[in-house]
Amino acid sequence: MQALLDTIARMVMPTDAQRVFHGRGGLHPGCEAWTLDAYPPVWVLTKFGEASDDELATVSAALAARHELLAPGEPLNWVFQSRHEGRSETRLKAGSVPEPHVVTERGARYLVHVLKGQNHGLFLDMAEGRQWVREHAAGAKVLNLFAYTCAFSVAALQGGAKQVVNVDMSAGAIAIGQQNHALNGLQAGASFLAHDIFKTWGKLTRSGPYHLIVVDPPSYQKGSFVATKDYARLMRRLPDLLRPDGEVLLCLNAPELDTAFLQNPMREAAPELIFVERLSNPASFADVSPERALKVLRYRAPGLDAPRAQTRGLPDGQPEQAEQAPQAPGG
Repeated sequence: MQALLDTIARMVMPTDAQRVFHGRGGLHPGCEAWTLDAYPPVWVLTKFGEASDDELATVSAALAARHELLAPGEPLNWVFQSRHEGRSETRLKAGSVPEPHVVTERGARYLVHVLKGQNHGLFLDMAEGRQWVREHAAGAKVLNLFAYTCAFSVAALQGGAKQVVNVDMSAGAIAIGQQNHALNGLQAGASFLAHDIFKTWGKLTRSGPYHLIVVDPPSYQKGSFVATKDYARLMRRLPDLLRPDGEVLLCLNAPELDTAFLQNPMREAAPELIFVERLSNPASFADVSPERALKVLRYRAPGLDAPRAQTRGLPDGQPEQAEQAPQAPGG
């Protein structure tokens, strides 16, 4: 775990929530099980496996020594989470966690909960996706599917979106999303639906069409969404929801599934949508194998003046001429 200790020894005091050490990316041999995140004023150390008392004592000493240099006299707050065999255990190791715990990212404020569950309320690897939305949402009507705590919606409204529809089947997550909007003074322009997306197509279609759709589902959540079974079903609906020249961000965080998992069924389900690019991930999430990392793919609908035969994207982003496929029937 020397690479983790070296990172702690030279890290700076962050102001925004961010990843500090990403052993999961495979760039630090021997540290693949470790991550360190900053949710100021709390550090969150995670091990994907069991940690020994000696390991935790070593990291604790490293954090304490660095913290004393960065913030002399201030308390050190840190949390440890172990994820092992499908279970997780979270412990407060030093200091305290604010309640409510509000963090920032590029001027936006979000509620987080680092002492419960594996998802802390803000996915740090999606920071560049949120920034892209912030930069491209001016004047847009946005549909935010699998909205979770609605961080994409906050970013869109900060970027000047005129309307955002947030949909997630978790009423608890949607409630936190509403609080996130209030924290940022963005109550106007957002609506919130705690609905099963696959049972809400009629309502979503009637409230469209949309300039931008964000699709950020869990890769596997029993009773909600299983990517290998449900993503293609969702793709078929996208053309009917988009305005001409509208755009889609397709997101997937599943190391075992590559970009082809998204691109191949998109050619079948929505061939008129044109692949534009894969968005970059934050530098702090660098991965020895980019195909294992978070995938955020951008697609665009044809414009009003587009010919019947459209181009469709290839994995390397080069266009290929394709015949217009018939519209997939609604399900």
